[in-house]
Amino acid sequence: MSSQNQTKWGQFIPLVTVFFFWGFVAASNDILIPVFKKAFDLSQGQSQLVSVAFYIAYTVGALLYMGISFLTKKDIVSRLGYKNSLALGLVISALGTLLFFPAANTQSFPLMLSGLFIVGLGFSLQQTVANPLAIALGPVTTGSQRLTLAGGINNFGTTIGPLIVSFALFGDPANANPNVNIEDVKIPYLILGAAFILVAIMLKFSSLPNHPATEEDIVEDAKGPGKSALQYPQLLLGMLAIFLYVGVEVSTASNLPAYLEKDLGFLTKDVAPYISLYWASLMIGRWGGAVEAFTNTKSMQMVFKFIAPYLAFGVFLGVNAIAQHDLAPFYVYAAIILVLIVADLASKGNPATMLMLFAFLGIIALLVGMTTEGMVSVYAFTSVGLFCSTLWPCIFTLAISGLGKKTTQGSNFLIMMIMGGGLVSFTQGMVADATNIKMSYIVGVVCFAYLAFYAIVVKGILKRQGINFDTKISGGH
Repeated sequence: MSSQNQTKWGQFIPLVTVFFFWGFVAASNDILIPVFKKAFDLSQGQSQLVSVAFYIAYTVGALLYMGISFLTKKDIVSRLGYKNSLALGLVISALGTLLFFPAANTQSFPLMLSGLFIVGLGFSLQQTVANPLAIALGPVTTGSQRLTLAGGINNFGTTIGPLIVSFALFGDPANANPNVNIEDVKIPYLILGAAFILVAIMLKFSSLPNHPATEEDIVEDAKGPGKSALQYPQLLLGMLAIFLYVGVEVSTASNLPAYLEKDLGFLTKDVAPYISLYWASLMIGRWGGAVEAFTNTKSMQMVFKFIAPYLAFGVFLGVNAIAQHDLAPFYVYAAIILVLIVADLASKGNPATMLMLFAFLGIIALLVGMTTEGMVSVYAFTSVGLFCSTLWPCIFTLAISGLGKKTTQGSNFLIMMIMGGGLVSFTQGMVADATNIKMSYIVGVVCFAYLAFYAIVVKGILKRQGINFDTKISGGH
């Protein structure tokens, strides 16, 4: 990592724009799903192909870039440089948005999916570059702070993305058009593509280093079992955990519009604030989970454990107020946030304990949603975002612990498992077609059950390797 003593904020601030885009597009897909479902007369399972196309691109992209590196006998990022690779990733994503123009004109759902897939391919390259670059732009000791801050920018994108795309498609909430012509989709995504190009140019001519000074922690664990990262049981089990974690996080949100419309009678134009609340819930949890990165004083940490989540909740309320949405249905959510804070404190920063507690709370939230009616069920389903908020760093930390020189290889395998966001969403959609939307959330219950199992089992695996956790981790996908 970088040996410099201060964070280079002039370089870091332009970098986090890509984190914003990841969140903006991922959450905006949840608005496209009901629009495409109606326009193309899709089943619930077919509508989830939006998530499949987008998230499978992360895995295909990672394999593609690895293949190119293998054939050229040099890592693609090392060959192009960090700054150039980021710009290339943005250009690839921009090409994907261009497909929305012919797709909308020809009313082609496959072409729409192809556009989202190419956007995801670009994001895959950006993900490969941006995370280590964020760490390299300052001292090692504050690397987690920068990643946590970048994650907060990502969550801001997930919070406002659905609102902006909904406004672009439906107009002012007070005078919204309930019927969207599929051709209305092309303009917002062409604007997004133009933004990708502008940011690519900005990054290209920014002061970001193309070849930053980095180094890996290559301490080898003598007790580790072998030559390949895949020989470590914590990683193998962790790969499935990441797959299912991203799966339940994405599928809960991507199937929520169908529940609001079918079971509760919402119009498509009125769904956006609840999708925004779900993704804002991840921001709420991550802001609360990151306070140790900013102060070592225990008393201040305790105070900010309560303040930070409600500040994030205030951001959600603020952007929805600007969007002219009725805030009255959301005030009660402040009480649910207390459950998150208590669970966070109870975990004492141990990633295995936090994973187990939050997985059980996720199961409870889904079961409450499945067995209740009206707004109680809506709050239960959206609260899944709270309990998913810190699971990425928990699983990631546990899965790569003890890998030594194989840590980077293990990290690459974990990133590939982001495809769970698409495949689990599709599975839930198919279950919904066979039963109903409410019953389909049993898929999420199964995902959380495995995460609780992994939390219990991996603790023993790592203990046998002489690894114990007592420190707080932060960050998030």
